[in-house]
Amino acid sequence: MSAEGGTKAIIAALGANLGIAAAKFVAFAFTGSASMMAEGVHSVADSGNQALLLLGSKRSKRASDREHPFGYGSERYFYAFIVAVVLFTIGALFSLYEGWHKVIDPHDVDDPAWAFGVLIFAILLEGFSFRTALKEANQSRGRGQSWVSYIRRAKAPELPVVILEDFAALLGLVIALICVALAVVTGDGVWDGVGSMAIGVLLAFVAIVLAVETKSMLIGEAASTDVEKQITAELESVEEVDRVIHLRTLHVGPEELLVAAKIAVTHDDTAGEVAKAIDAAEKRIRAAVPMAHHIYLEPDLDRSGVASEPGPKA
Repeated sequence: MSAEGGTKAIIAALGANLGIAAAKFVAFAFTGSASMMAEGVHSVADSGNQALLLLGSKRSKRASDREHPFGYGSERYFYAFIVAVVLFTIGALFSLYEGWHKVIDPHDVDDPAWAFGVLIFAILLEGFSFRTALKEANQSRGRGQSWVSYIRRAKAPELPVVILEDFAALLGLVIALICVALAVVTGDGVWDGVGSMAIGVLLAFVAIVLAVETKSMLIGEAASTDVEKQITAELESVEEVDRVIHLRTLHVGPEELLVAAKIAVTHDDTAGEVAKAIDAAEKRIRAAVPMAHHIYLEPDLDRSGVASEPGPKA
C-alpha cells in the first residue's frame, strides 16, 4: 500500500465517527445511558485516532536530513502506536469506569427510543466506514491471505488500524444495543452498566493487539521472506557475484527498505570489476524491489561455498 493508499478509508472513518459521536452524546443527554456515554467517548477517541493517522502520514513524507538520514517513514508506526495508547486509556478505561459506576448505582434508561435510533444510525455509518476500509485493504491484501494474516503482516499500519477500530466499533454498537434493550425490557439499569464494561473490555483487547503489532514495526522488522529471496536472486544473477554470504533488511518506513548484504566475489576480480558488479546489483534490486531505497553491498572473498540464506527475521 502506498503512503496515500489508506487515506480514503481514514477520511471515511473520521467523518463517520464525528457524526456518530455527536449523535451518541445527544442520545446520552436524553437517556442518561452509560452505554451511550461509553460509545460516545469511544467515537471521540476514534475520531482523534484517525486525525493522528493522517498527521503521521503527512509527517512521514518529510525529506531526510542530517539527523534522520533514512527519512521519517517510521513516523507512521509511531502515530499508530499512539492510537493504541489512546484507544486503551480514553476508550477502554473510561468505558470500564463508567460501566462499573452504573452497575453499583443503576438508573433506568430514559427515552429509550433515542438510544435505539442513534445506535441503528451509528451501525449504518460505521458499517459504511468498515466496508470502505475492507475495500481499500483488498487492493493490497494477498490473494487467499486471511484477514488475521493481513493485519499481522501488513507493513503499512493505517488500514489494519482502521479495520480493527471499525470492527470494534460495530461490535460495541451491537453490545450497546442489546444491553440497552435488556435494561428497558427488564427495568434493571444494571444491564446498561454491563454493556459499558463489555465495550471497555473489547476496546482494551483491540488496543493491546494494535500495540503489539505496531511495536514490532517500531523496533525494526525485516522484509518478508519472499522479498528477501527476490533480492538474493537479483544479487546472484550478476555475473561477478558468486553468491550472497548474508543479507539483512530493515523497514525504515512502510514503503522504504534498507538492504545490507555481503556478497562473494572472485579473488582475482579487479576493483573496477567489483565496482561494476555492485552498480549492476543495485540497479537490479531497485528494478525488482522499488521500495529498496537504501542499498549497501560489501564485497568479500568466498571462503566457504555454503549456500546463501536470507537474514533472520525480526
